[in-house]
Amino acid sequence: MHNGPESESFTLAPIGYVESDYPDKFGIPRQPGLAPAADARLILVPPYNDPLTVRGLDDFSHLWVTFIFHQSPERWTPLVRPPRLGGNRKVGVFASRSTHRPNRLGLSLVKLAGIDTRHGVQLRLEGCDLVSGTPIVDIKPYLPWAEAHPSAQAGFAPEAPALLHVIFSQSALDVLTTRADSATLHALIEQVLSQDPRPAYKRGEAPGHTYGVRLRDVDVKFRALQNDEATTLEVVAID
Repeated sequence: MHNGPESESFTLAPIGYVESDYPDKFGIPRQPGLAPAADARLILVPPYNDPLTVRGLDDFSHLWVTFIFHQSPERWTPLVRPPRLGGNRKVGVFASRSTHRPNRLGLSLVKLAGIDTRHGVQLRLEGCDLVSGTPIVDIKPYLPWAEAHPSAQAGFAPEAPALLHVIFSQSALDVLTTRADSATLHALIEQVLSQDPRPAYKRGEAPGHTYGVRLRDVDVKFRALQNDEATTLEVVAID
């Protein structure tokens, strides 16, 4: 007879939230660290914004951040379609990193680039893969000697995804040159689009269709050239 706490429930209180280069979900790399130019701030909220909570944290280079997939529906399914399998093959939800999870919990490994404790606590992160506004429920330092296993098996995602070649139209380059963050924005766009953010079921369609992804305060328009060998971008600044 099963005696587990079937009726027991738990309440998670966010300790902070993220402000990132990703205003929208579309285009966010599917794993952390794939777009190192992506900056973010993790802003702790009271009572967790006491500088004492992060004493010693600056001795670590990377952090585990536990968060809530707050923009995902409050429903889950036992089978999901991972994009790495083309969106066609189904695997169990616990054999995937799908956002449609029973408790909508996510885990992300990010680089800690700095800590500001002048007004509360803010952590500067690099390579973040979280949409702005993401609630954070825990932070833990990453221990490479305990948590990096070179011989571990990675199932249907044994290697990093292949990257597309990204090129910029002259009009896109002209827009970039007017911006103070030209270099970092250029890198961010290239790193995000090289992952091919198009839905898996759209990648086989005829070339020419234009897609849009919002990064920082710009809308990036892009289309796939013949054979998906390159992507041309047209960037339009927004207010």
